[in-house]
Amino acid sequence: MNVKIESSWNLHLAEEFNKPYFKDLTDFVKKEYQSKRIYPPGSLIFNAFNSCPFDNVKVVLLGQDPYHGPNQAHGLCFSVNDNIPLPPSLQNIYKEIESDLNIKTYPTGNLVRWAKQGVFLLNATLTVQANLAGSHQGKGWEIFTDAVIKRLSQEKEHLVFLLWGNYAQQKSALIDTTKHLILKSVHPSPLSAYRGFFGCKHFSKTNEYLRQKGLPEIDWR
Repeated sequence: MNVKIESSWNLHLAEEFNKPYFKDLTDFVKKEYQSKRIYPPGSLIFNAFNSCPFDNVKVVLLGQDPYHGPNQAHGLCFSVNDNIPLPPSLQNIYKEIESDLNIKTYPTGNLVRWAKQGVFLLNATLTVQANLAGSHQGKGWEIFTDAVIKRLSQEKEHLVFLLWGNYAQQKSALIDTTKHLILKSVHPSPLSAYRGFFGCKHFSKTNEYLRQKGLPEIDWR
């Protein structure tokens, strides 16, 4: 199947695109876009991949679903388009960055600046129906994104995986801990952030690990 995705990802995932489940998933997604309001825009479904080529990945941040409100989702987990108010979880992420690193974050919630440095912002499910959280779960996206995580774990080394919340932490079973660093915390949402996300210092710990491996650090601003 011909999937419009950044060339290095296409090279590593071509086998996945030709599996029966992916054809079924593609058929489902196409029908959804034709009949309902779906986020993100179709051209941005693979934005996380197109913004951060396979060879550039240094950090993997896992989310669950795209935002389901208007003009928010643009294919990067936790990220929103420019000039959109910061969602509560992203507000808390910025608070922890500022506390951990003693820096001031940029006012925009558009995290493409992280992606360009090698932070792969992957949601487990890449599409969602407007105003209906979780509506595209269980349709095949998770099979695909699990395969992506496995491929990264197997074919790269010295990655940092940021697993926030129970859902993301379940993905640790896909990751080779002898080659990579996993940092776990509760989710940054207002419901849980005060139970361990604040003070986790994942951003300084990530940079310390990258520095130890001789890799450029991430500018988390």
